[in-house]
Amino acid sequence: MDGSATGTSTALERIREEIIADPANRAATAAGLQPIYTAHPQARIVLIGQAPGTRAQHSGIPWNDPSGVTLRRWLGVTHDEFYDPTLFAILPMDFYFPGKGAHGDLPPRPDVAPRWHPRLLTELPHVQLTVLIGRYAQKHYLPGATGTTLTDTVRAFRDHLPDRMPLVHPSPLNFRWQTRNPWFAEEALPALRARVQAVLGTRTDPDGR
Repeated sequence: MDGSATGTSTALERIREEIIADPANRAATAAGLQPIYTAHPQARIVLIGQAPGTRAQHSGIPWNDPSGVTLRRWLGVTHDEFYDPTLFAILPMDFYFPGKGAHGDLPPRPDVAPRWHPRLLTELPHVQLTVLIGRYAQKHYLPGATGTTLTDTVRAFRDHLPDRMPLVHPSPLNFRWQTRNPWFAEEALPALRARVQAVLGTRTDPDGR
């Protein structure tokens, strides 16, 4: 992090240290694993997904898989833009891989986002758009989505713009969902890209110019 927002940077660094030291993360820390998220005081867009997979956990790079390639295409940004922390903050609902279950990855631990996200987001004063990827993020950040299907929540994306945008997970396994819901590519993705470009186009440098 640069020195243009020293107080905020120091606060973010302190929060990260607390996450690593949290007894709830003791096993991961003992194994040498780091929390997988990015937060910079100049970030304009926040991406909130489920939890890092094994590939992201061991590489230290979020969305480092085919789903990430699709997500970058949906957003209309390059690889370098996506991983520029002054543009995008990446805050999953759990900062560590939660483990394998009988039918895939386990869900994110329910206490992680309520405990840490508010503190992190307080240090990101320039955020203009929060992209909510998948059901866990949507249930947490869109209380009105509780009791509705993921499809209904994403279809109602206009109700949440300009500051929030619900998305289905960009997993290759969701191709059938996209085939059944052509409005997603025809209407939702163009609206997402337009909003992303509008936000990034209003970006200022750390000195406010």
